[in-house]
Amino acid sequence: MKLSILDQAPILSGADPRSALLESAKLAQIAEKLGYSRYWIAEHHDLKGLACPAPEVMLGYIGALTKKIRIGSGAILLPHYKPYKVAETFNMLATLFPGRIDLGIGRAPGGSAEAAAALSGNFLKNVWKMPETLQELLHFLHNDFPDDSMFSKVSAAPLPENPPKPWLLGTSHKSSVLAAENGTSYVFGQFMSDKNGADIVKNYQQHFKKNEFSAQPEVIVTVSAFCAETEELAEDLVLSHFIWTLQQETGQNEKGLPAAAKAKKYIMSDEEKNRFASYKNKTVYGNPAQVKNKLLSIAAEYNTDEIMIVTITPTYEERIESYKLIAGEMLSF
Repeated sequence: MKLSILDQAPILSGADPRSALLESAKLAQIAEKLGYSRYWIAEHHDLKGLACPAPEVMLGYIGALTKKIRIGSGAILLPHYKPYKVAETFNMLATLFPGRIDLGIGRAPGGSAEAAAALSGNFLKNVWKMPETLQELLHFLHNDFPDDSMFSKVSAAPLPENPPKPWLLGTSHKSSVLAAENGTSYVFGQFMSDKNGADIVKNYQQHFKKNEFSAQPEVIVTVSAFCAETEELAEDLVLSHFIWTLQQETGQNEKGLPAAAKAKKYIMSDEEKNRFASYKNKTVYGNPAQVKNKLLSIAAEYNTDEIMIVTITPTYEERIESYKLIAGEMLSF
C-alpha cells in the first residue's frame, strides 16, 4: 500500500502566503522522512485561503529541499496554457530532479470566471479542445510527433533521460475515457466527487490502451482524511474544515479554519446539516487504526494500491500530526 500527499497550500490562522508556502515545503520534507511515495501541490488562482497559483515554481524549490520523494502538480490546469510551455517546464524539472517528477493534468478553472479570463481568455473553448491539447502535450513529452506534424522538428528542451510521468486528474466518466484512450495514468478525486468513483475507475482500467510509455493502467484515488489520537478529536477536525468551506462559499473574511471550540458554536441550517452529514460520509477520519481500515477499504473498492491524502486542519501542527499518525500506522520508515 502506497500513500501520497496532495497539498492545497492553505493559508491558516495567523499565516500569510509566504509562511503558508514555507509550510508546504516543510510538509514535503516531512512526507519524505515518513515514507510517503509522492508529494503533489495544487494550482489555484485568486482563491481566498490558498497560496499556490504556480505549482511549477514550488516544485523547483521543494525538489531542492528533498532527495527521493516523487513531486508533482495536482494539477497543472491545461486549458490555461500552451502544451509546449508546460512540456518545457516539466522537462526542465525532470532534468534537475531525475526520476522524480509527476505531471498531474487537470481541466478545472482553479478560480473564478474572471481569473480564468485573465489567464486564458475563452476558458470554455479551451476545455472543449482538451483532448487535442492533451495529445499535443504528450507528443511534446515523448518527443514523438509524426513527421508530417508542424511540430515534428520542435523539441521541448531540455529532454530529460527520465521524462515527467503524466497523470490525468478527474472526477467524471469523461476524464476516465480520456485517460484510457491516451494511455496515461489516472487520478480520481474522490474528495471532490459525489459520483460512483469505483465504476469510473473500473471503466478506465477496462479500456486502457497501453503504449510504449505505459504498459498498464495505474490509478491513484485522492481522499480527504483527518487522523487524531481519538475519533472525537478527528471529528472536530472534520467539522472545522466543513465550516471553513461554508465560509469560503459565502465570502466571509474568516482567515483560516476555525478552532474546534469555535466551529462547534456555528449554528447550521437544516440544509447545512444535511451537507455536513454527506461530507462526513465521504471523508476518512478517526484514530490511526480506524483511518487505516477505511483507507484499505477504499483501495480495495477502487482496485488500486495507492491513496493520495489531502488534509487541511486549523493549524499546521495538526496537519503534520495527522499525516504522521497515518504513516505510523501504515508505512514502514
